[in-house]
Amino acid sequence: MRQSFAVGIGGAAGQGVATPGDIFAKVFSRRGLHLNAYNAYQSIIRGGHTFLTIRTGPEKITNMGDRLDLLIPLNQDTMDRHLHLLGAGGAVLYNSDSIKPGEHADGVQICPIPVSQLADISKNKVAQNTLAIGAALSMMGVGFPALEHVLAEQFRKKEQKVIDENVNLARAGYDYATQHFKPFAWPLPMTETKYAVLSGNAAMAMGGVAAGVKFYSAYPMSPSTGVLHWMAEHARKGNIMVRQVEDEIGVVNMAIGAAHAGVRAMCATSGGGFALMSEGLGLAAQAEIPIVVIDCQRAGPSTGVPTKTEQGDLWQMLGAAFGDYPRVIAAPLDIADCFKLIPEIFNVADKFQCPGIVLCDLLLSEGRLSVDPKELDFYPEIDRGELITSNGVEHEPYKRYKITESGVSPRVVPGLPGYTHTVSSDEHDEDGILISDEYTNTTKRRAMMEKRMRKMEGIEAAVPLPQLVGPANADVTLIGWGSTYGVIEEACEQLREAGISANYLPVRWLVPLHGDAILDLLKNAKHTIIVENNYSGQFARYLRSETSFVPNGYIRKYDGEPFMPHHIVEAVKEQLAGETNLSVPTHEIMV
Repeated sequence: MRQSFAVGIGGAAGQGVATPGDIFAKVFSRRGLHLNAYNAYQSIIRGGHTFLTIRTGPEKITNMGDRLDLLIPLNQDTMDRHLHLLGAGGAVLYNSDSIKPGEHADGVQICPIPVSQLADISKNKVAQNTLAIGAALSMMGVGFPALEHVLAEQFRKKEQKVIDENVNLARAGYDYATQHFKPFAWPLPMTETKYAVLSGNAAMAMGGVAAGVKFYSAYPMSPSTGVLHWMAEHARKGNIMVRQVEDEIGVVNMAIGAAHAGVRAMCATSGGGFALMSEGLGLAAQAEIPIVVIDCQRAGPSTGVPTKTEQGDLWQMLGAAFGDYPRVIAAPLDIADCFKLIPEIFNVADKFQCPGIVLCDLLLSEGRLSVDPKELDFYPEIDRGELITSNGVEHEPYKRYKITESGVSPRVVPGLPGYTHTVSSDEHDEDGILISDEYTNTTKRRAMMEKRMRKMEGIEAAVPLPQLVGPANADVTLIGWGSTYGVIEEACEQLREAGISANYLPVRWLVPLHGDAILDLLKNAKHTIIVENNYSGQFARYLRSETSFVPNGYIRKYDGEPFMPHHIVEAVKEQLAGETNLSVPTHEIMV
């Protein structure tokens, strides 16, 4: 089992849950530890329950885990909801003036902090937060100077007296815990490695910069808004034009216009906004203009649950716009992959002059992960495909939609002398001229349609094949896509420790799917289970429609919260125990 330490901080919206999380994240990362953070919050400004889990350790941390080691409840509601997550060796730090502990597991240390004795709460309403941070780090065996440094950085934009007040409060909590509470049996270690801490939104924005994006447009829609914030903050330094537009129809059309003009253009939204972009995607496909659209999935339909995660938009992406057209769709596996995927999909979209769709979700978009800076310190090759940017020598009359064997026609930056052309949303001939009569529909429409669709052969060859991870002859094979990667990886480890050998197949590229390669990888699998964060098993249905493959079982979760490893482990054990006939693949579990 991975060595890790998990802290849960909860309270009502407005009680300042995020700031302690930021401070812990900085302390942990600067000790050379991995971390993963996930904040479960509601879509209201005040009130409502918010719970942040931050898990750290010397080994790679890919999800929020199964348990808590330390609980910091900022109100009674959090104490009542989450105290049961602590087991022997865990501890709860709380304001004894206003919160009372309830029933708890044997071996849990109850740590009341007399906040009114240690702080003037009439002047500082969130004093309990800072006291608890100090107490927690004392119990973890972290020296106070590390916390003092982070506090000075956290409040650097405020007056010095604010920094001094918080340092003094943290010292009071630190000293009180040292004198009254038993330290954790496992002191928080330190390594020489230094990690960056990124959200998926920041990583995708940074990936856009690495890809050479020069135009970004968006309408704020959670959980994608963080991409807009990062882009706006760094626009001048990155020489990027950033526009907040009135709606998502304008967003995608602006991006298409910028891409037509010759720059790489990107936009981001969530499912509801993406619905408004669908017609624009059809325009990009028909006019063969490459753009990249990020969809950060949240629980739907309609407004749904705006602040909760889900993998419910896959079929919307598959059916975006109308008619047949080439496209590429990919789902990042983790937050570091959010960064790497953007330059990759831009190269494919540019090379084949088609829309590229990145299918992220709230778990990655708003979650945070430690990332080795070396993973970010690279300059991917930018492949703009057959893009004509200068007059060059004499050439034959330019045909924007010239029929080629690959389906890709040389594209020109508008305005170059000698390359006059028409760009149309209507079906057209090689010159871009509208076609509509019986003769041209019979011949030129077919030829142009076949030209565009030939791109899919090249796209399929350009996109890497999926790979099976783990022992080839495993007892069970777990199949997932996108953000389930990390939790499936740890679930496989736990299954192996329980005597069940397991491997897993993470699917990153959804279109093209590489169905033949997937069937080849799964042909010797003993028991296959598809894991996904939606109600209907959208990927399972897609895989079946493309390959006729039906797994032996399913594990699905659709309550708005992400999987924990134990959800998958327990479901796998239940399915294996209840299995009587592998040829009847009807077993599914809703978590």
